[in-house]
Amino acid sequence: MLWRRIALSASTALAVAAATLGLAQPASAAGARYVALGDSYSSGVGAGSYLADSGDCRRSANAYPRLWAAANSPSSFSFTACSGATTGSVRSGQLGPLNSSTTLVSVTAGGNDVGFADIMQTCVLNSEATCVAAVDAAVAKMNGTLPGGLSALYGDIRSRAPQAHVVVLGYPRFYKLSGSCIVGLSETERAAINRGSDVLNGVLAKQAANAGFTFSSVVDEFTGHEICSADSWLHSLSVPVYNSYHPKAAGQSGGYLPAFRSAA
Repeated sequence: MLWRRIALSASTALAVAAATLGLAQPASAAGARYVALGDSYSSGVGAGSYLADSGDCRRSANAYPRLWAAANSPSSFSFTACSGATTGSVRSGQLGPLNSSTTLVSVTAGGNDVGFADIMQTCVLNSEATCVAAVDAAVAKMNGTLPGGLSALYGDIRSRAPQAHVVVLGYPRFYKLSGSCIVGLSETERAAINRGSDVLNGVLAKQAANAGFTFSSVVDEFTGHEICSADSWLHSLSVPVYNSYHPKAAGQSGGYLPAFRSAA
């Protein structure tokens, strides 16, 4: 009982200190007022079962925000993530539901700012050297202009939802090297794309920390489930084309959902 009283006193003191300092606390799942922002990795492109009212945003019933909401019954849930979104378009078109009563926010953004879809197309259609050069150009954007875009987005989120616990989710490493693929991109190209993803995740993690947000990587969850693995949770080049290089339903439920749940 003594240890329990000490533990309870310590947790109470920490909560009081956090409230005094104005730090956002993790949301209680059942009472959460949850807003899901971001790009196609949050809207659920590639996971199928798209909601009829979501149009080209392709918000999926299998996307991790919907899965989390279904499992936790938050007090309110707004799902504004949209395929193709950049940090700028999230700022201009998705932040409406945020307010002072919002307690939980998730967001993926940054991949479209640096043209990751264009990189994949370049690598599929062009030479190895052109592919690596495209990745290098994107890495330069990640280290150059992207931090400013992320900082502006995160600042707007905090301004509109000052009490919210904000979870920034990263992107998978796309390829299992020395995997089962015998055609398609070279190992050099696959390694370059993975390197780009790693740099992007590092930039996201740093900017999230600067904003006082929680960064949650999905790399561990997708390890063993990359393209060229025996059980890929990511589409390779696919029809319809918009599914390409996006998580399948299994990637949302087995990759993104656990990563978000552990941080929410």
